[in-house]
Amino acid sequence: MNAPRLSLVDVVMGERPVRLRLPFRFGVVTLRETRQIFVKATVRLADGRLGDGVSAELLIPKWFDKSPELSNEDNANQLRKSLAIAVGAYGQLEGETPFGLHAAAAGAVSAGARAAALPQLVSSYGPALLDRAILDAVLRLEGLSVFAGVKNNVMGLTAATAPDLAQFDLSRFLETLTPARSIAVRHTVGLADPLTEAETAAAPLNDGLPQSLEAVIAHYGITYFKLKVSGDQDADIKRLIDIAALLDRLPDYVVTLDGNEQYVDAASVVDLWRAMEREPRLARLRDAVVLIEQPIARTAAFAHSILPLAAIRPVEIDESDGDIGAFLTAKRLGYTCVSSKSCKGFYRALLNAARCASWNAQDGSGSYFMSAEDLTTQAGIAVQQDLALATLVGAGHVERNGHHYVRGMAGAGEQEVSQFLEHHGDLYEPFDGGAKLSIKDGRLNLTSLDTVGLASAVIPDFDLMDPSPAL
Repeated sequence: MNAPRLSLVDVVMGERPVRLRLPFRFGVVTLRETRQIFVKATVRLADGRLGDGVSAELLIPKWFDKSPELSNEDNANQLRKSLAIAVGAYGQLEGETPFGLHAAAAGAVSAGARAAALPQLVSSYGPALLDRAILDAVLRLEGLSVFAGVKNNVMGLTAATAPDLAQFDLSRFLETLTPARSIAVRHTVGLADPLTEAETAAAPLNDGLPQSLEAVIAHYGITYFKLKVSGDQDADIKRLIDIAALLDRLPDYVVTLDGNEQYVDAASVVDLWRAMEREPRLARLRDAVVLIEQPIARTAAFAHSILPLAAIRPVEIDESDGDIGAFLTAKRLGYTCVSSKSCKGFYRALLNAARCASWNAQDGSGSYFMSAEDLTTQAGIAVQQDLALATLVGAGHVERNGHHYVRGMAGAGEQEVSQFLEHHGDLYEPFDGGAKLSIKDGRLNLTSLDTVGLASAVIPDFDLMDPSPAL
């Protein structure tokens, strides 16, 4: 189908506070509370029809920009500024397809971000949220689900921002993308997370949800795990041994190792792996590792080849995936995987998936792939849009921990919760007067995401949110 052309008419933003039920330590921060921002975009199609679409994302600190001199609120304001820049740039354009709007505004967005001294990942945040809200509006106006919309390229996706794909048939590629009916949950084990029930005895939460890794496995049936490592080899080996003691009780399991930029170079990660090889209690865990996620700090990740590490396990870029060209640079250095994250961009993920398909077809190796990340997505709009993207790019499992660190559908009103339970009852279940993700045998049911719009039949009530200072 021909992609519709549109103009951005209005943008409304709201925020909700989010308090974590237990602290999450990753990299240089231990997070206990933050805010979730919601975007509602009103678009006008060329035929005059008006429609609204929505998106949502946490204002997560110390990931997009890990500068220690910035406070958590400074980080949140950076992300709000990115949104304001994107709204300003998109608002100057008209008569573009959804992706055409993104591509045409890219130069102005980059210039605005540079003027505001925003790092690349921060710069991507605003367009990522705005693109999803605009696409949601278009899908609702056209009566299409995101899966049908992508298959028919309702976005108007081209190689405009990825000229290396100029000879690749993007429309034909999009036609091949087939969502799965369910996806495995990959549980993240944070550096401060209790591992056993005995460790929670001194300060039990008693809130109806599992607290320790041991309880998570029993409660949800999880068999996929993402293990954080800190860069302190002795401490990491000790903790991995403790984790392996639990995981080795399972008949089978899959692990990814997340270095969270805690290493200075590939050699130091190889050293960790050699230490793991010397420890017999890590034999099964080591064999279960399918991927090493961005271990090297983004300032050094592209400084040298990582082939010695890549010879051990595939290595992913995540924090270094700051723009659409990052995966190209990474490929030359030995990286074979890139993360799919809604907060970095729906279109970027689709284009990177196309690159994997193109490169695998060229060399016949099947080496290039995408891994689905983003533990911070919250129940409702954010988690559903990210799950849709994860299954579109072919991920069989996805990092999912918003349900573990936040209790249920935080901040949503009674009517909104009721609507999500009504329209997405396969994905949620009632919980303590609200709703929570329904994980059965370690999997999420994705069936109801095949609805008109970008994976959600529900639009949250912006009147019940705090006004956002982003605009």
